[in-house]
Amino acid sequence: MPFQPFSNEHFSALIAGCVTIAAFLWAGRRGGRSRLLATALLAFINLMAFPLNQAAWMTLGRSLPLDNILPLHLCDIAAMTAGFALLTRRPVLCALTYFWGLAATLQALLTPAIGLGFPSWPFIMFFIQHFAIVAAALYLPVVDGWRPQQPLWSDPLRVFGWSAAYLVFALGINSLLGTNFGFASQPPENPSIIDHLGPWPWYLFSMQAIGVVLFLLLALPLRRREKKPG
Repeated sequence: MPFQPFSNEHFSALIAGCVTIAAFLWAGRRGGRSRLLATALLAFINLMAFPLNQAAWMTLGRSLPLDNILPLHLCDIAAMTAGFALLTRRPVLCALTYFWGLAATLQALLTPAIGLGFPSWPFIMFFIQHFAIVAAALYLPVVDGWRPQQPLWSDPLRVFGWSAAYLVFALGINSLLGTNFGFASQPPENPSIIDHLGPWPWYLFSMQAIGVVLFLLLALPLRRREKKPG
């Protein structure tokens, strides 16, 4: 059955994902063994998301396009980044996970670029992967206490630089292979915010501008409070 955005199955998937994220945050905040298990499971899901996605598509018995075979969509990279961020707490990985997860992956959940609906395995794995990224993006500041580096704009601009580099990389790969990684060469078939940002290539500049604004806004709730002299 084809996927229909903003249908009952779409809203059900969003509700289930939000409940799951809340469960991970609750388990992490409990501390001790509960936190250890929550961190390990969330990292595992993110690191295994792409191979599990591959297995899900293989259940259909179809030949896959290169877009599905190579892990070069931004959310594929974000999932691997999130997994290693949870395990290593490296600042650059945490920053990429937080800003990519909440500025980009949330958009993918609201307007999913997937053609198959429930109960197909690709549909299920799509939402598992993307919600795992968002869960990691929230887990790092809420449970682990991660905060952007000072000054407050440094991490947003650093992540914007990585995002621009990814866009250039995606354009090059798409030109060579005829793929559409990052939707850098054409908008997705399903309705999305890209449809309102102008024709190609102008929507690429609009996306980058929106991205840097969202990164800066997302940094504001995590600003470090200055300690009062006492």
